[in-house]
Amino acid sequence: MVRRVAVIGAGVGGLASIKCCLDEGLEPTCFERSEDIGGLWRYTDSMDGGRISVYRSVITNTSKEMSCFSDFPCPEDFPSFLPHGLLLEYFRMYSRHFDLLRHIRFRTTALSVRKRPDFATSGQWEVVTETNGIRESHVFDAVMVCAGHFQEPYLPLAFFPGIDTRFKGQYLHSQEYKDAEAFRGKRVLVVGIGNTGGDLSVELSRVAAKVFLSARSNTWVVSRVSDHGFPFDMVNTTRFNHFLDWFLPSAVTKRIRFQKFNSWFNHANYGLASTKSSNFKIIINEELPFCLLSGTVVLKPKVRKFTESSAVFEDGTTEENIDVVLFATGYSFSFAFLEESVRSLFDDNRSLYKRVFPPQLEKPTLAIIGLVQLTGSVMVGAEMQARWVTGIFAGWNKLPPTSKMMADVLKKKPPVKRNPSERENLKLSFISYTDEIASCAGIKPSVLRLLLTDPRLALAIFFGPCTPYQYRLVGRGKWSGARDAILTQWQRTLKPLRTRVVEDSSDGSDSWCWMCLLALPVALTAGFLLSRHPWPGWSPRAGPQL
Repeated sequence: MVRRVAVIGAGVGGLASIKCCLDEGLEPTCFERSEDIGGLWRYTDSMDGGRISVYRSVITNTSKEMSCFSDFPCPEDFPSFLPHGLLLEYFRMYSRHFDLLRHIRFRTTALSVRKRPDFATSGQWEVVTETNGIRESHVFDAVMVCAGHFQEPYLPLAFFPGIDTRFKGQYLHSQEYKDAEAFRGKRVLVVGIGNTGGDLSVELSRVAAKVFLSARSNTWVVSRVSDHGFPFDMVNTTRFNHFLDWFLPSAVTKRIRFQKFNSWFNHANYGLASTKSSNFKIIINEELPFCLLSGTVVLKPKVRKFTESSAVFEDGTTEENIDVVLFATGYSFSFAFLEESVRSLFDDNRSLYKRVFPPQLEKPTLAIIGLVQLTGSVMVGAEMQARWVTGIFAGWNKLPPTSKMMADVLKKKPPVKRNPSERENLKLSFISYTDEIASCAGIKPSVLRLLLTDPRLALAIFFGPCTPYQYRLVGRGKWSGARDAILTQWQRTLKPLRTRVVEDSSDGSDSWCWMCLLALPVALTAGFLLSRHPWPGWSPRAGPQL
């Protein structure tokens, strides 16, 4: 029976794991190599021996209501999108409220995690740690690895001929970037147009002589501010939209999505993306379009090679006098502390059952938490994983046989291995994934059942944002405050904006309720008819369960 659990890392996944262990009556011990909680989100000016942290100006891409722990809403006076300092303060509040810090051993590095000789029967692990030069060996019944996927900078110099042999300027990975001051007056080339590449290009444009942004993929740019000024994720990440994505043909949903993206600005005119593209990604950035429009950032195609002072691009153009090349090319992960026989069981997170469990282990006592990239907040995904995992450790939930887990992994694993810098390699639909894990844990709410017992809540869940409180309505870990948190989520979103109140006679609440009441039967009827008379190629298993 699992009792003692080692938690490696005190970032968001580690904190959630400690708390979930305590909820299930387990005994967690968390090993954190730095002196504080927060992981990636604890900003420091120094590198701290290779420790990765956010840059000084970073602000969350997902809103507070969509990113918080499911039984601990963010304070109502916090803004919707949090600077790293406020997010870290939220983590501290969570840790104090649930008394998590006493279970964390700071400045303690996990050197190795190895199976005990009797692992096939006991499922136990030997964990060797080091604190201030002193090594200790521990025995744990289970291990939760919460190191995330931002572990080692991915710097693909081999794909950029001349960068390390001919180029005389400076090159560095975005891990080393803290603020823009060191780049004042320089001509900078940013390689990579993910969220980090877009953010850094905008920030550098304020002080650099010129900024070039090299993109090799079609990229759609969206703003955090959506319809009527509400957060983008709260407006778009709804069960109703998820239902439409499932119900409508993919060609139709793609066309609708592209039209919405282009309603802000025509991406083809900016050289960012075409509606004819089949492969694309989405980044969050309000300022990048204006920087491109004003010429402070110049978009360029993929780099073909570097000379002593210039970059040559695949379209044949050249930009001279480049001072600095900043690689925003992502991160890779290795889990070097795990013994080789365990690491070899999964080459990436796609080889893990539900992106969590190595399916070939004799005993399910090792879980990888947070090694997933979602279209929404990874914080919510990590907490969902931790709740499911600790339920399994405590004996409330069970995993299927190894053969079924392997079949599930092979079914979902793409045949082609992608470049580690492409985060789409990990990206999954937020609602699909969290619902899948919630179903495994027995905590997924039923909209149909709620429609009969609590229609107001059912409408808020189906048409409103899919906030994490929804997963505290039923099952183990049910929270009495979940219903109220869902029904007051828009008030908490608007509260920090009420610093100057003006009169507004418009009130769309009644019309919104009527729209929901009319649309819900249509959606349910359509889903029922489609399940009875599917069109060719349609699969009911892929659809959401209401």
